[in-house]
Amino acid sequence: MEPIAIAVRSDGDDAGEWVVVHRCRRCGALKSNRIAGDDSERALLALALRPLARPAFPIDDLRDG
Repeated sequence: MEPIAIAVRSDGDDAGEWVVVHRCRRCGALKSNRIAGDDSERALLALALRPLARPAFPIDDLRDG
């Protein structure tokens, strides 16, 4: 399993809880796990900022003019 994203649960008793989303390298299945107190804050922050550091599309194309 490879961590690919950070998400916030939006429903049920766990609403508002932050989770790490993992993808299986073999089958591509997605699973989410709660963030634990002993998880590396630096690693979690890097994972959360990944979309800003490496956007899926060119940000320069969003500029006006």
